[in-house]
Amino acid sequence: MAVPKRKTSKARRDTRRSAVSKLEMPAMSKCSNCGAFKAPHRVCKQCGYYKGVAVLKIEED
Repeated sequence: MAVPKRKTSKARRDTRRSAVSKLEMPAMSKCSNCGAFKAPHRVCKQCGYYKGVAVLKIEED
């Protein structure tokens, strides 16, 4: 019976399982606050809002 000789590291396992690396362009949605493109179910990196609620405080440059 075939058994792994060494433990697979978390990084190697997660890289293999990652569907984002297999896509040409990951799914994107628009932020409801500022309209910038962001990953779905994630906080917007431009304004720091998630579902209309300020989650992160973004400093203006």
